[in-house]
Amino acid sequence: MEFKHTSVLLKETIDNLNIRPDGIYVDGTLGGAGHASEVCRQLSATGRFFGIDQDAAAIRAAGERLAPFGEKVTIIRSNYCHMVRELQQRGVSGVDGIVLDLGVSSYQLDEADRGFTYRFDAPLDMRMDQRQEKTAGDIVNEYTESELYRVIRDYGEDQFARNIAKHICIARQKEPIRTTGELVEIIKHAIPMKIRAKGGHPAKKTFQALRIELNQELTVLEESLDDMIGFLNDGGRICIITFHSLEDRIVKSIFRKNENPCICPPGFPVCTCGREPMGKVITRKPILPSEEEMEENPRSKSAKLRVFERRK
Repeated sequence: MEFKHTSVLLKETIDNLNIRPDGIYVDGTLGGAGHASEVCRQLSATGRFFGIDQDAAAIRAAGERLAPFGEKVTIIRSNYCHMVRELQQRGVSGVDGIVLDLGVSSYQLDEADRGFTYRFDAPLDMRMDQRQEKTAGDIVNEYTESELYRVIRDYGEDQFARNIAKHICIARQKEPIRTTGELVEIIKHAIPMKIRAKGGHPAKKTFQALRIELNQELTVLEESLDDMIGFLNDGGRICIITFHSLEDRIVKSIFRKNENPCICPPGFPVCTCGREPMGKVITRKPILPSEEEMEENPRSKSAKLRVFERRK
């Protein structure tokens, strides 16, 4: 299957990067290289681009798409949480721009065997990096009821999290839950009929929660964002596209903390904590897709772009 993914908020992201033709830029979620190819087009012969992704299919697709840009492009198979280390190992001490598009690619959602979606009956996989041994099936079959409840409540924000966790545990006592189709049926039975009739797909929130837990998506973002901001050169920008409130909350909070890190009591006449601002938040409110983009690409509807600029 061909790796297809429509880049969300493409123009807005590229415009906000303030690309310098001779600069160094990184896409930490390379995917099909939609954002990356636009960045590379604006680089001169002395500019450099690094693309990072943990998905082998993305690496292959991006390699083909970025091949015309030659030696200015370096592609790395890794998680973006290792960005700073990976670039330092390649002699890079700072970058002028970073892009993160935190959505699941259309390819991952549409390829049934990956198990990311409730639309196809497939093995319960959901691994972003298929070198990882643990799968969504391991979570569903091995987590305790209270652990499942926590995951579905916190990462799926589902009001029926407790009942879904309970139904999963009852079902797996008979035999292991192996496929997305089996899990969907269990979730349906855990949610009242009247709610199922008027809401979205009953399994959507649970599938999101399992994917986030398996791939540690929020932990990776929370633990690496400060380092990425610190790796920006003076005037460099980081552009992050999120797709649900949990991610957006983390980005908003960390951006704000880097702009105003002071922890002195509000009444203090002068700052004594010595914490210096790392830069400024460019987007007081997130940039949202246009009506036209949402019509053309329904998966863009929940996207939000936030931008931070480093100032030394």
